[in-house]
Amino acid sequence: MIWREIVEAFPSAELRDPADTGTLDRIESVLGQPLPGDLRALLLESNGLADEYGTDVIWSADRILGDNLSFRNDEQHKSLYREFDSLMFFGDNGGGDQFAFVRRPERSEVFVWDHETDSRILVAPSLKRYVRSALESAGEDWYR
Repeated sequence: MIWREIVEAFPSAELRDPADTGTLDRIESVLGQPLPGDLRALLLESNGLADEYGTDVIWSADRILGDNLSFRNDEQHKSLYREFDSLMFFGDNGGGDQFAFVRRPERSEVFVWDHETDSRILVAPSLKRYVRSALESAGEDWYR
């Protein structure tokens, strides 16, 4: 229950019911990549996490699967941006920027993908730091 303890330090954060392990296994199978251990653990405690403004700091398991498939398979994305197959998106800032783990090669740091520039920038050394930074930000783009 380490994630609940971290999130409960932010009373306005919205915890949810746990994700189903079958759904998490399906993400890994369909995307062909393992979920990062910390992300899997968080989802098993809360299937997504919203901040006080309703922004999905961590997406639900279903959204992780759906949005990653969309990014990878959408023809418009393919024509506008570098490939997304090495990334696993899991959250956003509510304004178009997406947060992801690099899965090829596997890394534990969190990156932001800027939808305007197609840049992919390291923003947090771990999921814990990402969650704390996002929840402490008061709606600001803390990663810029």
